[in-house]
Amino acid sequence: MAAEHHDLEQPAGWVLYDADCHFCTTWARRSKKLLESRELVLVPLQTPWVRARLGLPEAQLLTEMRLLRPNGQVFRGADALLEIGRHFCWSWPLAQMGHIPGVHALLVMIYRWVARHRSCAVGACERKQP
Repeated sequence: MAAEHHDLEQPAGWVLYDADCHFCTTWARRSKKLLESRELVLVPLQTPWVRARLGLPEAQLLTEMRLLRPNGQVFRGADALLEIGRHFCWSWPLAQMGHIPGVHALLVMIYRWVARHRSCAVGACERKQP
């Protein structure tokens, strides 16, 4: 599932996820074809070139998914999901609503809660709370 960063000449971006998280890998596996149809490539956050490109401390690297654009722009968490949503006509209205200040704050709060409890979704609850 891990694509190298040079597999596509001009990807729209790389969707970066925690490959050690069952919840995350399940989501990645289910959405792979859909994302690839929009030239969004799934890559684990643990990939060496991703670690180097993001330059984040280990404690921050795996806290949330990210969308990395070829121009270096990085969207994280709920903002990454909103940006990904802009690529699909059926989710574009929701993505636009997500930019409304109150709605955006709510989406960020929900995303952070899910991210903190993602191991609990599979019964593990091993991930330490930030």
